[in-house]
Amino acid sequence: MSRTNTANSATRRAFHALHRAPDGPLLLPNAWDVASAVALADAGYAAVGTTSLGVAASQGYPDGRGLAGVREATLALARRLGGRLPCPYTVDIEGGYGDDGGHGDEGGGDHAAGRATGRATDRAAERVAALAAELASAGAAGINLEDGLPGGGGLQPPSHQAELIAAVKERVPDLFLNARIDTHWLVDTPPPLSATLARAEVYLEAGADGVFVPGVVADEEIAALVAAVPAPVNILFAPGRHTVGRLAELGVRRISTGSLLFRTALGAALAVAESVRMGEDGVGESVTERGIPAGGSPAGGIPAGGAPGYAEVQRLMGPLRKKGPLG
Repeated sequence: MSRTNTANSATRRAFHALHRAPDGPLLLPNAWDVASAVALADAGYAAVGTTSLGVAASQGYPDGRGLAGVREATLALARRLGGRLPCPYTVDIEGGYGDDGGHGDEGGGDHAAGRATGRATDRAAERVAALAAELASAGAAGINLEDGLPGGGGLQPPSHQAELIAAVKERVPDLFLNARIDTHWLVDTPPPLSATLARAEVYLEAGADGVFVPGVVADEEIAALVAAVPAPVNILFAPGRHTVGRLAELGVRRISTGSLLFRTALGAALAVAESVRMGEDGVGESVTERGIPAGGSPAGGIPAGGAPGYAEVQRLMGPLRKKGPLG
């Protein structure tokens, strides 16, 4: 095994361990480009994730459509992060980008349709597993794989999603696979929690390492998930509803910010631009370097409550680390 493969395996083991750390849940901030990922790692977070919305939107694509352009942008970002971060990183791959659109009628009745569906599932599983292997080779410690259909048209059959999960775990056994269940995502009336738990059971049997149910907010539902799922439960942080401390009390093992940081950054950029346009007093105080020396801030990070200065961004984007993650 090469030194790179050895380092990547060590990083993946460390990432698994973070989901069972005795000091509380893994708080996973989600980045959308190299700058945001490096800044978050530099701020001391134990691991960093990516946000598919942020990655897609920053390249001019919508999220959740399974688009080839987003797949390539996701893989390119993962490769740029490889060897650059001092902590593990995990990648949101939507539904895995495994659909080639080849689900048309091949004729021949139900048996032919069944064979065609089976072949399509096999092809999808191979493509998703191949992407997972490329991400692992780049240095990723984990992936998010969702069961929502591209474009928001419902959910994958659990058996189909289980085949994708099994294919990934067969190809890259130590890659942390976070199985995202979209029963509660962007729906007005979610099904009973029992439907979510049934999917979780199928996905864990297929080899998933953790379960992520975005859209579950209420304490009682989170507690029920934690009690019923024999694996680390991941919850999407809901501003105004959640605190890290309370989610820890409920037994949550991973807390994701999703697209929150990306959307907040967009909002902050618009707010500052509008302040400049309106000639508001004091706008420069929030965007200047605030006394940061050319080599970076005294603590080596971005000052709380302020934007990073030009020199700080230059420092973060400096030469690639000579050692791999955790090395």
